[in-house]
Amino acid sequence: MRLRMLLGVAVAAAVLLPAPDAAAAAPLQAFAATAGTAWWTDGRLTVSIDDSVRPSVAAGLTRAVTHAGGTVLREPGILAPHIAGGDTFNAGAVGGRCLIGFNAKAGLTYYFLTAAHCVPAVGVTVYAGTGTGTVLGVVAARDTSYDYALVRYTNGSIAKPSAVDLYAGGLQPITSFGTGTVGQTVRRTGPNGTRTGTITSLNVTINYAGGTVYNMIRTTVCSEPGESGGPLFAGTVGIGINWGGSGNCATGGTSYYSSVRRAATAYGVAPY
Repeated sequence: MRLRMLLGVAVAAAVLLPAPDAAAAAPLQAFAATAGTAWWTDGRLTVSIDDSVRPSVAAGLTRAVTHAGGTVLREPGILAPHIAGGDTFNAGAVGGRCLIGFNAKAGLTYYFLTAAHCVPAVGVTVYAGTGTGTVLGVVAARDTSYDYALVRYTNGSIAKPSAVDLYAGGLQPITSFGTGTVGQTVRRTGPNGTRTGTITSLNVTINYAGGTVYNMIRTTVCSEPGESGGPLFAGTVGIGINWGGSGNCATGGTSYYSSVRRAATAYGVAPY
């Protein structure tokens, strides 16, 4: 798993530090699944800690990471998937309301990509908006480790542009899926408007109250509950699917996204 790989890099790096402690790997490993933390490497190990981590745990983790040559950051708020209200879709009584990420197709079959935590199971029917009057389709696949899912459209009469809704700004066509780069300017969109920020890290592992997700993209774009599943993009290139984050758009925050390119490759779909 990616977190084990990150820890392996950190332990290997620790061997190169002055006066290393041979026992340093043990305490670092002990904190590997701590809820409220996100882990990544940009040359060296970095771990962020949110407000849910108890001070004693935060202190121990900070010592272990620092001893391994890494850096610890504070993450304001609490890391959590953002699911509450999303151009929107919902899974009826068995799921929450979220946003469509990107439309895609394979052959003559149309789909959309969204977050796995937005849909409870394969085969569940999903609906447009916040009610159950308009069926969109059924869940075709989902992967909770990377938090992405594929929904197959069964509604042949609804328009399905290969674009994202900018709301006040019309539609932004999406013609390809990419991975994104650190420092790249990106946007995300939803009913609360379009927001802009930058990618700060790739391949992030997040531990939160509900489990662990991998290969996340970390950004400075603010995000709030109800925006899970929504798109992260740069021009005509789709980059990520909103998982969630911490903070809010009033005071600022951090948001994380699963890789839409990885999802599209896994499911054999593409924009059009």
